[in-house]
Amino acid sequence: MAIILHIDTAGEKAMIAFTKNKEVLASKENTVPNTHAAFVQASIQELATQANIDLHSIDAIAVTMGPGSYTGLRVGLASAKGIAYALQKPLIGLSTLALLANTSKRSPLFSSKGVQIFAMIDAKRMEVFGAIYNQAQEMTLKEQAIELDTAFIENLVIRGTGPILCIGSGAQKVMELSQHPSLLYSDLTYNIMDFIALAESKFALQDFEAIAYASPAYLKDFYLKKN
Repeated sequence: MAIILHIDTAGEKAMIAFTKNKEVLASKENTVPNTHAAFVQASIQELATQANIDLHSIDAIAVTMGPGSYTGLRVGLASAKGIAYALQKPLIGLSTLALLANTSKRSPLFSSKGVQIFAMIDAKRMEVFGAIYNQAQEMTLKEQAIELDTAFIENLVIRGTGPILCIGSGAQKVMELSQHPSLLYSDLTYNIMDFIALAESKFALQDFEAIAYASPAYLKDFYLKKN
């Protein structure tokens, strides 16, 4: 029956929510660019009051660690770490790519035999932050910054063991490069229920971040070398 505070500022849209036993008690989103910093703290207080929650009573804070917006990640993690440290509560770090991979289970295409999930976030130009997962949500290509081109896509298809479901804000770039029949596409994005699923799983396993050392997964300095 854990009460968890969720903070997501990794993308253009920010989200704050309180949940208990997988039920949303209160939530709020922000879609105004460059205002996540002001949104986070004010919304936490507003939602705590709305749901009649004493912050000392929460059991953990879950926050997106990236990849995503450089500024947004810093804002969200700084707030989460500050609250976790002040209240001596555990910190749960969530990958935005793992969230997207989990989201793919809601797509009818997920049931395709042997499907791989290529979760990706737009990183400007022809770059994405990406990772590949199997149907068991196990990572088969680690999170990294990838420079997309036709050679990379062709190599991905050749090495694949089944269809590849592309999901996330970077999927459109793959679509522009290739129409290979093995490439499938989903326009779904993660929501609070996907957030809850991963946060609750990590809470149950006591898979927590070291508050003092937790840092965002920027990934920008690393590129996948072309063959």
